Amino acid sequence: MKDIMRKVAFRLMPILIAGQMFAYMDRVNVGFAALTANKDIGLSPAQYGFGASLLFISYVLCEFPSNLMMRWVGARIWISRIMVTWGLVSGCMAFVVGPNSFYAVRFLLGAAEAGFFPGVLLYITFWFPSEYRARYIAMFQIGIPLASVIGSPLSAAILSFDQVLGLKGWQWIYILEALPPLLLGLIGFFYLTDRPSQAKWLAPSERQAIQDQLDLELKTTTYVSRWGEGLGLLADKRVLFYSVLYFSMAATSVGLSLWLPQIIKALSGASIGMTGVLSAIPFALGMIAMPAWSYVSDRAGERRWCSALPSLLAAVALASCILTDSAWLQMVFISFAGIGIYAVKGPVLSLITEGLAGSVGVGGLALVSSLGNLSGVVAPAVIGWIRSATGSFELGLLFLAFVAVIGAILPLLTRRPAPVRAAQAA
Repeated sequence: MKDIMRKVAFRLMPILIAGQMFAYMDRVNVGFAALTANKDIGLSPAQYGFGASLLFISYVLCEFPSNLMMRWVGARIWISRIMVTWGLVSGCMAFVVGPNSFYAVRFLLGAAEAGFFPGVLLYITFWFPSEYRARYIAMFQIGIPLASVIGSPLSAAILSFDQVLGLKGWQWIYILEALPPLLLGLIGFFYLTDRPSQAKWLAPSERQAIQDQLDLELKTTTYVSRWGEGLGLLADKRVLFYSVLYFSMAATSVGLSLWLPQIIKALSGASIGMTGVLSAIPFALGMIAMPAWSYVSDRAGERRWCSALPSLLAAVALASCILTDSAWLQMVFISFAGIGIYAVKGPVLSLITEGLAGSVGVGGLALVSSLGNLSGVVAPAVIGWIRSATGSFELGLLFLAFVAVIGAILPLLTRRPAPVRAAQAA
């Protein structure tokens, strides 16, 4: 089975990883563009924080219907459509001229990207049995730190394109980084396959082996909610619990990503080029930690402690930043926070997909992602407000540490995986 999984991963994961990388890059490149764009278009720290968070409002509103559409039209078509749409909208960020247009395009970008993450998460459950899932979810999620490892120095370099063809450097960031998802969307349409049964690139025995294992898992772990499969799941305790867990995981990630270039520049006074290099370090370490820790989780068959410990590491590291005035020591703490923030993703997302396996999966995962991504509304706005009120980022990092503590506690409140009888209510 291991060889079959490698074959599936070799076929599907490169385009999914690249999609996640550019989704996140086009979501957070606003952080680097802000180094010069905020002054050009007249954004205060609070306006920037509010505008950055607007993406997540539309994302939340459109996430659930987008995932339902994927079930109706198929993953291949819908995931490819999402990539093309967000690429087009992301490029429009180059032409904002003030706070209102900044708000409008960020809102549209969230609507365009909505459904990609929960759609791919659900798509992975169509292909990878649970004993392999954390490592391949982590492989997909590696696109997030990879976006910063590549995107931070790339965006810093593109900022130097000032006045090329009459455009500002920050405009070139949005234009050039919007092109790859357009290409990926076209490739995905011809390259992705909806289900194992349709994979002509697998031998019949390989297709059957995957399907047999997935069917066996569904028989023993299916969760059926008395609230149905649609928006009634908003009343389901299990869905709400996992939404809070997802919120705590995502808040530290998006809060740090959107503000890190400005945090590092404020703490160290580094040049834009050096800020790009330094910003990549926490994400590079996270990119190493994420698949390694997810492999440990899969091998041990353990999700609870493998979810709690990285969050605790992130909390301690972020809180430690307020204990010193040394910019370089603060950079060390932020780097350790990056390890924890990204190591947690594979185990937590596996915990969620396993807890919602069954008929509630399509709607449940979309709602968990939607509600959890409210973190993208809260975290950047809170940090922006703290920055405007105090002139400092330290209390903003302490806020993220508090959220990470919640993320360390919640997984320990779940039960070890066990069969759930059909028709059992949350």
